[in-house]
Amino acid sequence: MPRDTKSATAPAGGGTSERWSVRAAAIAIAAVVTVLAALLAAGPGFAQPNGHDDVAAAQGTQRGPDPTLAMIEANRGPFATAQVTVPTGNGFGGGMIYYPTDTSQGTWGALAIVPGYTALCANEEAWMGPWLSSFGFVVICVETNTRTDSDSQRAAELVAALNYLTTASAVKGEVDPARLAVLGHSAGGAGAMEAAEQRPTLRAAIGLAPGFPGGGLSLASDTIPTLIIGGQNDSVVTPSYLSNLYATLPASTQSDFAQIAGADHVYYTHPNNVEMKLIIPWLKVFVDSDTRYTQFLCPTLPDPSTVSQYQPKCPYVPQGGGTPPPPPPNAGAVVGAGSGRCVDAPGATPTANAQVRLWDCTGQASQLWTYTSAHELRVYGNDCLDADGAGTSPGTKVIVWSCNGQPNQQWYVNASGTITGVQSGLCLDATGAGTANGTLVELWTCNGGSNQRWTLK
Repeated sequence: MPRDTKSATAPAGGGTSERWSVRAAAIAIAAVVTVLAALLAAGPGFAQPNGHDDVAAAQGTQRGPDPTLAMIEANRGPFATAQVTVPTGNGFGGGMIYYPTDTSQGTWGALAIVPGYTALCANEEAWMGPWLSSFGFVVICVETNTRTDSDSQRAAELVAALNYLTTASAVKGEVDPARLAVLGHSAGGAGAMEAAEQRPTLRAAIGLAPGFPGGGLSLASDTIPTLIIGGQNDSVVTPSYLSNLYATLPASTQSDFAQIAGADHVYYTHPNNVEMKLIIPWLKVFVDSDTRYTQFLCPTLPDPSTVSQYQPKCPYVPQGGGTPPPPPPNAGAVVGAGSGRCVDAPGATPTANAQVRLWDCTGQASQLWTYTSAHELRVYGNDCLDADGAGTSPGTKVIVWSCNGQPNQQWYVNASGTITGVQSGLCLDATGAGTANGTLVELWTCNGGSNQRWTLK
């Protein structure tokens, strides 16, 4: 489709110091009411279904290859990107859209970003645009109508930007209007939190040091999966303020709080992979329903040295449980790519709590697995492949247990050949890359090895 003012590289972004001002008290509240009223009058949805919906339904919403730690530590993901300028108007001050150029994947989830008080998104958060879009998201970096817009006005501008993105932008046909998220820094972070409370259909909300002059923010009515990131040395939105703010979230709301070691208030305005190793998995899990990324959030972080405080609410379960590939139609063997041997439930009859293993393929009942519509891998009819003790950490034994419908007995059989746990996001793994008879099977961080690729046949 034609697009105006686009390029394949992001504008240079730099950090600017954000300062509170007494002018915040003089903000025109009438403007907020007018914008919100117009937006809310548009109805609960952001857009009508588009021509890509049939493609997305067929493919699910999982995007990209199986993730590795090195992949999310890199400053670019697997997708090429481009960008298009957004003019002022439509309820916000213009900005920039970053998007993946691959049109074979169906529609993409989207994220709107708004800057902090007196700041420009082009100067502070633009670096996130190509980074996040390369992981499979359409990102709109939103400029505010005035530099001194309040948190409530920034919330309205985020909502307006998502409305524009899904109904009027040059890439509207490539965005899934049902998979939207918001992010903001400082006063923009407070705006993102308020947008989440106003729009319960959002998939995710992220606040980077969310706060504003006068404080008083509460998240008591927030039901959106919410990630809050703070800085250990932030003297503007302090660690104690964010700790108290995080405590106002309902216990039932899926949420996470991370405090970055040594970070100050403007840390987030400079490119870094510390916050991105939190943001990317959060968006992947809750916007794309991609549980392959939960391993980078639960039960601990892969690199805890960069985070001085971490308060997750594991396990994380996407809304609707995700959209995995359809199950294979028939029962059969699960054969390891590296070993050529079959996943075997030890014993000629079911043995509860027995750890499964690799064994020469014999076609016996202990090697015949049925992948059900409930995403179970059943053997002997009523026994399921099970993550022992509902474990979610690398090294958890994979055992046979009576089927009970719990998420530790649910698996995604992926097109890449991996089999990942719905609850953990970890890969089914032949321990130590073993190939011999008797090699035990466990959960492990996905790494693309042949000992983590399987064929159902």
